[in-house]
Amino acid sequence: MSKSTLNPGMTGLNLLQSSRYNKGTAFSEAERAAFGLHGLLPHRIENIEEQKKRVWLQYCNRPTAIAKNLFLNQLARTNATLFYAFVEEHLTEMLPVIYTPTIGEAVQNFSNNFTQQQGLVISYPDMSRIDGILASFAGQAFDIIVVTDGEGVLGIGDQGIGGLDIAIGKLMVYTLCGGVNPFRTLPVMLDVGTNNQKLLDDPLYLGWRHTRISGDQYAEFIECFTRAFKKHFPRTLLHWEDFGRGNARAVLDRYRLFHPSFNDDIQGTGAVALAAVLAGIRKTGISGRDHRFCIFGAGTAGTGIADQICRAIACREGISEEKLRENFFLIDRNGLLQTSQSDLQYFQRPYAKTPAQLAGWKTASQEHISLLEAVFNARPTVLIGCSTVAGAFTDEVISTMAANTPRPVIMPLSNPTEKAEATPQKILELTGGKALIATGSPFGQVNYAGRKIEISQCNNALIFPGIGLGMIISEASSLSDGMLLAASEKLADLNRADNSPNSLLPGFSEIRRLSAEVALAVARQAAVEKLAQPVSDEELKSRLKEATWCPVYADYYNANI
Repeated sequence: MSKSTLNPGMTGLNLLQSSRYNKGTAFSEAERAAFGLHGLLPHRIENIEEQKKRVWLQYCNRPTAIAKNLFLNQLARTNATLFYAFVEEHLTEMLPVIYTPTIGEAVQNFSNNFTQQQGLVISYPDMSRIDGILASFAGQAFDIIVVTDGEGVLGIGDQGIGGLDIAIGKLMVYTLCGGVNPFRTLPVMLDVGTNNQKLLDDPLYLGWRHTRISGDQYAEFIECFTRAFKKHFPRTLLHWEDFGRGNARAVLDRYRLFHPSFNDDIQGTGAVALAAVLAGIRKTGISGRDHRFCIFGAGTAGTGIADQICRAIACREGISEEKLRENFFLIDRNGLLQTSQSDLQYFQRPYAKTPAQLAGWKTASQEHISLLEAVFNARPTVLIGCSTVAGAFTDEVISTMAANTPRPVIMPLSNPTEKAEATPQKILELTGGKALIATGSPFGQVNYAGRKIEISQCNNALIFPGIGLGMIISEASSLSDGMLLAASEKLADLNRADNSPNSLLPGFSEIRRLSAEVALAVARQAAVEKLAQPVSDEELKSRLKEATWCPVYADYYNANI
């Protein structure tokens, strides 16, 4: 990307304090003279490569992952272009630092580490002001806004206002992995209180110090926000992130056709898991309809994964979803989902088993069927974990999987790392190296039987940046299941060149190219479904190029300051 020329519209300290326009020591002599920067910067003029060397030394001097996270976030608030140029160069190492798993610790300590506000915070007491708050931003062009209420953060639950860090980090990933322009994004925190007593008791807690609102109050608040959002940002993708178990699916279902919407915990997790499963189906040589799926963790993420797998196979192989659900076994806190259970969520009910379907099963208790009992009786070929229960895939569970099928697909997707249902090392050892593996947290390479095996990370960052880009370039009115399937199929297809016998997904070495391919697939499908105006592939690629941002310093001029 060639350097652009622009007028930043500010001078002196104001220019140096703008993360968008600040170049630090990279301001040229002419720019220093034109914008009143003499005396405000050291004499030496550097380029961005020299700046990155200094940042690397400073980064390496931070002793812990959370210290590195705080350093990088401060750099982003000081000089966004340098931040993205630096992290992009070390993406494999630094993605786990700026996002999962390190961001979990940052979220938990948000109030203690707070130095400077980023994004937008709308608290419940401000409900009557929502329209005015959003109106003050309406003059700015946004492609994507990530909004959270902080109730269902990663595997650590209700973190109140700390959830804002999740929205900030998610948007960083959109830029790093997809090239989304960071200056056309906005993180939003909907502060509706917290039920985390530790936070409520913390004198430094910055959020609304109140228990979470719920029921009609909560629904009214979300309705007020969403309608005002649509009014002021009619073309902006609304990305819902880390909402609680009781609200995430209901909010998405209510608004996904009302305004272009996306929930990464449900749809992104499902789409990337589906991509891994599709790759696994291809590598096992067994048709999709003949696989049996056991999913441990039947919340919004687990059922979202099940929904997308079921739809995809039904579509690809011409079988009804209802018939295919017989091959799905979902397990929640009360054991295998069964029709006899009175507390099932509406999205769980399609997967609940009838007594007739469980006839002949050998169990200690028919009322509470455990993961091991489900694996023993259902003989699944695919085992997926999104429970945040560390070590839930015990030796016996994995060994039973290995006895069920010659190439078991095993995907412990919970993160952070310490909450993974099993480690890849254990899975390989207990399956004789035959398992096809994808994990939620980064495990890198594993040594097994004298060889190094690269472990695929089933990271949403492989797919949601491309989905977001696809929505931007297509200008689609909504994100359909067909568009999500197109994204998953493209990602699975992009792994064909990987010769690793245990791999299910590509890595991050070419993530910008992968995201671009996913974006084009999503946009093409949007046109097929008449959710976007049909345009030529040349036009789509032109839009993609225009929408893709690269961290390069612009040349400034001082006309009309």
